[in-house]
Amino acid sequence: MATVKLDRVCKVYPNGHVGVAEASFDIADGELLVLVGPSGCGKTTLLRMIAGLESISSGTLSIDGRVVNEVSPKDRDIAMVFQNYALYPHMTVADNLGFGLRLRGKQPDEIAARVRDAARLLELEQRLDSLPAALSGGQRQRVALGRALVREPKVFLLDEPLSNLDAKLRLSMRVEIARLHRQLGATMIYVTHDQVEAMTLGQRIVVLDGGKIQQIDTPMNLYDKPANLFVAGFLGSPAMNLLRGQLQRERAWQLQTPHGSLSLGELSTQSPELLPWLDRDIVLGVRPEDLRLSSADASALTAVLEVPEPIGNEIFLNLRYGTQALVSRVPPGQLPEPGTPMHFKLTQERLHFFEPVSGARIV
Repeated sequence: MATVKLDRVCKVYPNGHVGVAEASFDIADGELLVLVGPSGCGKTTLLRMIAGLESISSGTLSIDGRVVNEVSPKDRDIAMVFQNYALYPHMTVADNLGFGLRLRGKQPDEIAARVRDAARLLELEQRLDSLPAALSGGQRQRVALGRALVREPKVFLLDEPLSNLDAKLRLSMRVEIARLHRQLGATMIYVTHDQVEAMTLGQRIVVLDGGKIQQIDTPMNLYDKPANLFVAGFLGSPAMNLLRGQLQRERAWQLQTPHGSLSLGELSTQSPELLPWLDRDIVLGVRPEDLRLSSADASALTAVLEVPEPIGNEIFLNLRYGTQALVSRVPPGQLPEPGTPMHFKLTQERLHFFEPVSGARIV
């Protein structure tokens, strides 16, 4: 396997559009790194530059210490798994798995051995003589993965490989990819727009928006300490609640919103960073699980239930606080009727504060 290093890599198109702006990060040997963001954020463009399918406008891309900016895709020792399976319909599973090796002039015995090993790893041994049309969607995706595996490349590149599968298959294939990564110890770069896939698969995640890297960190660090409002709103399902208002302090901290005053408590750990923002506009972020049901009192946030969503092990409460939509994640229990006023407390130690203009995290 190999390391991958990007140093201020840019993609600028002839019309001046910046697809990727100065992307710099390292991918460790054996790491599974996920590129995530909304459509058009530059994640697939970045992956295609690593693959050599897209030219690099500026910056340096290195694989295993070798600069590969001008190296053709076939000489980069990478293997790519695409969104569509791209299997040859007239070839059996075995022939599809070994086709790339035959193109590279490998001996039949070596091809057969690698195909057998990949089929065993992907539980395709009983389907080697089948045509793609006879396979399920999950099996076809495993064949596409296997075609990359038999190459034994330095780096695996996966471009939204699960997007054509239904929800149940996506879950099972996600587990299979994570299992394969652990077994192979392979260097993998995985592109997705699905933040659940990103959080469950990635050892580290690169969050992109508008061609720019917003934050790079482990899944839980991104969730617990988003660098800005975009990351805060993008990662997490349901998304973080964001409330705008003026930060005030009497005996305790408060957020004065257009819909009323929210009690924030003492905020003992956040106070030093928040003092410069006293009597200024600010954005408060509250994860749905940190909006907790409580009894009615002067410090409670009172919101009206609009739509309860019971999903078995938990309930999402879609609420209306004035004109502000909020979501609370609560344990299963008796569902109140829509239109019911409900009372909530904020988990003080898990509140997030952001600058209202730049969106940067304060604390």
